[in-house]
Amino acid sequence: MHGFGFHTLALLTAIGLAGPLLASLPRLRIPVIIGELIAGLVVGRTGLHLVDVTDPTFQLFANIGFALVMFVVGTHVPVRGMDLRSALPAALARAALAGGVAAALGVVVAAGFGTGHVALYAVLMASSSAALALPVIDSLRLQGPAVLSVTAQIAVADTASVVLLPLVIDIRRAPAAAVGALAVAVCAAAFFVAMRAVDRRGWRRRMHVYSENHRFALELRTNLIVVFALAALALTSHVSIMLAGFAVGLVVSVVGEPRRLARQLFGMTEGFFSPLFFVWLGASLQVRELGEHPKFVALGLALGLGAVLAHAAGRLLGQPLTFAVLSAAQLGVPVAAATIGTEEHLLAVGESAALMLGALLTLITTSGAGALAARTRDAHPGPV
Repeated sequence: MHGFGFHTLALLTAIGLAGPLLASLPRLRIPVIIGELIAGLVVGRTGLHLVDVTDPTFQLFANIGFALVMFVVGTHVPVRGMDLRSALPAALARAALAGGVAAALGVVVAAGFGTGHVALYAVLMASSSAALALPVIDSLRLQGPAVLSVTAQIAVADTASVVLLPLVIDIRRAPAAAVGALAVAVCAAAFFVAMRAVDRRGWRRRMHVYSENHRFALELRTNLIVVFALAALALTSHVSIMLAGFAVGLVVSVVGEPRRLARQLFGMTEGFFSPLFFVWLGASLQVRELGEHPKFVALGLALGLGAVLAHAAGRLLGQPLTFAVLSAAQLGVPVAAATIGTEEHLLAVGESAALMLGALLTLITTSGAGALAARTRDAHPGPV
């Protein structure tokens, strides 16, 4: 399909319905975003080539979707309660344990395939995808202390891996990435201070009532301004948009998210931008190169299984195995690694596809682990 217009938007929106359709099958319990990713694979580089993932407009829409998905994910983290704070030590311990196991596995995998990318493989296997795992948890309506703890663990692992990736894949990008992450954090902190001041003086409540009475959606507009501004800063500083969206979402969660804003965000994100983002990600994956380089098929399988094994080590610290496997979900970090590696010629031919294969394997295990956790919840009602 040539060009990006309303015909493309209509097609992408229709393709995105694959997620709800597959999720409606009661026995399979396939998360919505898994169906959207599969649909993207079918119409993208791996399949029918119906969409051009390199189109700048398409990429912009996908980036907006990623930022908003992470914004919504951030607002869902119950930062205001004491429960999350009590869950952080265990989450940090499990993330550190996964990192240690991943480092050991990285040495073995890099030596076995002769690539020399020990640090890169370690970061990939230790990473988690908040954009993938947390929406899966939300769509399956999983709740309880274990869910809260794994949420914190995923956020920690995702943020750390995004910051570490430029350092391990290309040392030249490390200073810029560190500065960029710090800049995003400082801006998010400034936004938090401003929101606190506005809230304490009653201005936020007055704006909320005025906006609701006149249907101006002022809260949504101001939050989008901050999200897009931080996303622009993140891109300029060579860090992930994930940091921008998630940071603003956390600020809103700490201050308190009005129900009206939550409904507006849900409609805009889940109704359009989120499915478009996941369809784009699926369409971006290209696994045909693996057929030309069978060696990297084994590498991809090793990375995927290694990631699951590294995170499954959380069982040693008392974490339910289903949630340990769920935390192994990978998406953004492997995509970023493959993109940077291809553009900068840092990876061998077929190695980028191997990274994607490993990520796809974690998607399958995540889907299965989430479905199993949901079945366990249904069989034994109560906190998971």
